[in-house]
Amino acid sequence: MTAQSTPDVTPQNAPVRVAVLGCGVVGTEVVRLLTTQTADLAARVGAPLELVGVAVRNLATPRDPVVDPALLTDDAEVLVDRADIVVEVVGGIEPARTLLLRALRGGASVVTANKALLAEDGPTLYAAADAAGVDIYFEAAVAGAIPLVRPVRESLTGDRVRRVLGIVNGTTNFVLDRMATDGLDLDAAVAEAQELGYAEADPTADVEGYDAAAKAAILASLAFHTRVSLADVDRQGITGVTAEDVAWAARTGHVVKLLAIAEHRPADQDGPEGVQVRVHPALVPQDHPLAGVRGAFNAVFVEAEAAGELMFYGRGAGGAPTASAVLGDLVSAARHRVHGGRGPAESFYAALPVLPARAARTRYQIRLDVTDRPGVLAQVATVLAEHGVSIEAVRQSVQPAEAVARLVITTHEATEAALSATVAAIAEHDSVREVVSVLRVEGV
Repeated sequence: MTAQSTPDVTPQNAPVRVAVLGCGVVGTEVVRLLTTQTADLAARVGAPLELVGVAVRNLATPRDPVVDPALLTDDAEVLVDRADIVVEVVGGIEPARTLLLRALRGGASVVTANKALLAEDGPTLYAAADAAGVDIYFEAAVAGAIPLVRPVRESLTGDRVRRVLGIVNGTTNFVLDRMATDGLDLDAAVAEAQELGYAEADPTADVEGYDAAAKAAILASLAFHTRVSLADVDRQGITGVTAEDVAWAARTGHVVKLLAIAEHRPADQDGPEGVQVRVHPALVPQDHPLAGVRGAFNAVFVEAEAAGELMFYGRGAGGAPTASAVLGDLVSAARHRVHGGRGPAESFYAALPVLPARAARTRYQIRLDVTDRPGVLAQVATVLAEHGVSIEAVRQSVQPAEAVARLVITTHEATEAALSATVAAIAEHDSVREVVSVLRVEGV
């Protein structure tokens, strides 16, 4: 898209005025870097960066000593109007959206870490930036310090991205890792994550997959030049994952991970061309690089037509890592204020349809408790065949005292629609006592 106006260029040697919205963990680290690396930042930008204020909700809240109390204000609108660049680390939809639109329309560039806002209403912000001829940067919104947005948005812009697959939420990765290594149940692992500061007091955004879904929407929009919102993402969190699921995963050579998956699907016999985006727990083979991502780390695979497979790995959250990404964006935006030029605008020329969840193609691992008698496995196999789903592997264990057999069936790839119908039909079979667990298998 073409800008409607040209941004003001800061006079040579004049400082670039920076306002920070929010002074939590990330905001404090941003202030720390701005105040302790002034000379280096000025050299990189070509002009000094002047921190003109930090907007907070409550002036009485105790702050880190690195934050000069004289910089604090509870009047964010006035502060925004004084800035050349506004850094937003408040989070949430409002008042962040209103403040950022005010900044953009007033001619200030924006640096934000607000994944929820970008996933819900990014196009409105991009349009405002384009109309004003200013920058909007958001590297910190996805995967913290890991350079991911810029490579997808800029470095791969001459290539065709086919798929993005990765772990983009450190909290859930820590929880699932603890369940795998020490056999903790979900609640105990979440409690430990909260004690260590990886999870909020209310962990819903993490464990229900909302955080990962917002990041998946942003990555899909960038990778496939198509507007994808949070509402377009098929989302399933980890609250249904049990310690038994994790233990069985290990027995079958897998690790359970919460994955964000965005892929371009060409037109074929299963449906039209489009983009499919989903977040869900999945079984990852133990020899896949994602299986070895431990603790609160993130890792993302990008599969491109010419570049092949690229992997980005690092700390996906935390004050210092996220602030590092914010400062990288801030330097880029400030350089443009000093020397002219603009960062990339929104690219949505492809305008591909976002396909429903049933269009995805994947594998399943289905765990069943069945009556222990001859012929049951053949009956279950017949149900799968009737729905066009083939079996890759079967594992069986028997509990003689209860006359129950546990079947673990791994399927070949099929559409989600076919697999879901298969599972529903299996559950209704007379010989099936319970469908214990159904997990997708990814990364094969």
